[in-house]
Amino acid sequence: MDKFSALRTFVEVAETGGFSSAGRRLDLAASSVVRAVDALEASLGTALLNRTTRQVTLSDAGVVYYARAKRLLEDLADADSLVSDRGDEPSGPLRVSVPVAYGMRRITPHVSAFLARYPKLDLDLQFTDERVDLVPSRIDVSIRLGEATPSADVVAKPLGTFRRYVVASPGYLDAHGTPATPGGLVDHACLRFHFGVDQQVWTFAGAHDTMKVIVTGRLKSNHSEALRRAALDGAGIALLPDWLVDSDVQSGRLRRLFEQYDVTPDATRSVVTALYLPNQRGSKRVTAFIDFVASLVGAPG
Repeated sequence: MDKFSALRTFVEVAETGGFSSAGRRLDLAASSVVRAVDALEASLGTALLNRTTRQVTLSDAGVVYYARAKRLLEDLADADSLVSDRGDEPSGPLRVSVPVAYGMRRITPHVSAFLARYPKLDLDLQFTDERVDLVPSRIDVSIRLGEATPSADVVAKPLGTFRRYVVASPGYLDAHGTPATPGGLVDHACLRFHFGVDQQVWTFAGAHDTMKVIVTGRLKSNHSEALRRAALDGAGIALLPDWLVDSDVQSGRLRRLFEQYDVTPDATRSVVTALYLPNQRGSKRVTAFIDFVASLVGAPG
């Protein structure tokens, strides 16, 4: 019995729920699929599948075995791709993680062009604002906003910087006035991104001075798109990244305040960083995606 072939066959049966459907995906006769699974069960001395005339489901042992078999096959595919990916052209699967709003605004509009440029590459694009642990999540590249904590286990590559704008809608400013200085924000409703701290400080760095302003307001959110929408609706003054609100500022839907300052929230730096594992150095797939994202940092949205 070819063990790896039997594992692939069993996994296909588990995922498709039938011998015929697995056979179609593997280009095998259903009888060949049954024989492969029978041989695997015989070698293990246990039933992996519950079989009836109407359906095929995993047994308790099958549930455990499926998870490990699936991981083993994925590891083998990764090993194959690590070797083959050192050729002239990026190829194979690439799993990447990107922040939700940044990914949708900055990366998604250009994904089709990226795929057209690399026809042998298969992209699995995951959107999350959570910090991703690359190994258990099986992520090849993680794009993050902000600096990454230095680590011997992960390579962190800065890709570029962006700016943050203090913005408000014309309607809000007409109703509540426009603050003349950053210190005037204390008298306004500020829309704050949730960083896990109750008191938020916006730092204004000018050519000759730096000031810190404690901002308050009734709305804070962990999603920058929600704050953008609230700012557009006149709910208050927000500190948002240029890649999110450039078009709103240009159209006049939002007005930018304090343009002479570089503004950051708390100690957060406005940098885009790519994270990947040390064993991915030299990977054509990883390099291609990192270069792709780097080309978009600072480019028009």
